[in-house]
Amino acid sequence: MDRRDFSSAFLAAPAALALLAIRQAHALTIDDLSAGDASKGLKAALEKGATAAVGLLGRQDGFLGNPKVRIPLPGYLEDAGKMLRMVGQGSRIDELVTAMNRAAEQAVPAGKDLLVNAVRTMSVADAKGILVGGDTSVTQFFANKTRAPLTERFLPVVTYATVKVKLAEKYNSIAGKAAGYGLVKKEDANIQRYVTGKSLDGLYLMIGEEERKIRQDPVGSGSAILQKVFGALR
Repeated sequence: MDRRDFSSAFLAAPAALALLAIRQAHALTIDDLSAGDASKGLKAALEKGATAAVGLLGRQDGFLGNPKVRIPLPGYLEDAGKMLRMVGQGSRIDELVTAMNRAAEQAVPAGKDLLVNAVRTMSVADAKGILVGGDTSVTQFFANKTRAPLTERFLPVVTYATVKVKLAEKYNSIAGKAAGYGLVKKEDANIQRYVTGKSLDGLYLMIGEEERKIRQDPVGSGSAILQKVFGALR
């Protein structure tokens, strides 16, 4: 090998090594991750997702303007509402539905600290279970960890927001009777509890959606640990 060939080979070596390192980094799989990395990455993703979801829902039209989480009248009452619209009572129905969704928008911010705490205290087993779980694994995790305490926290806020609406009392009266005939679920027969439950359903749904965005585009998250963990799952 002459001197020029040797020099070219010598100069090319660092580039080849760098390319190999990049390929190895991109070849990471979930099995290559340490338990610590998996847990740290998922916690970062879920905390970011929970914070984003609260921000999206806990504002004007966060529920009312989002068809994915907008809270309708339940079951039979939704059908009854359509009939009332036909006889000129649409504005009253709109007032009630708007109040229900506004109540949800007011309640959601009160749950941010509980959601973040659930993420920060999650176990390594929880983290790996979510990483390799299905599309509902995030929703299930938050529901199991936070539904009961968030219900207690949301209910007073929802009650205060709906008590000012005249139709709220009539809702409870009509829904209670409808539940007796199986036309409305028992848990939906009280407007305050119905809205609280739907608020939580919508919140968990949006957290799951935000977490899926991070899975699909870990580079766009701007976090090295998120890129490492979720990049390994792609």
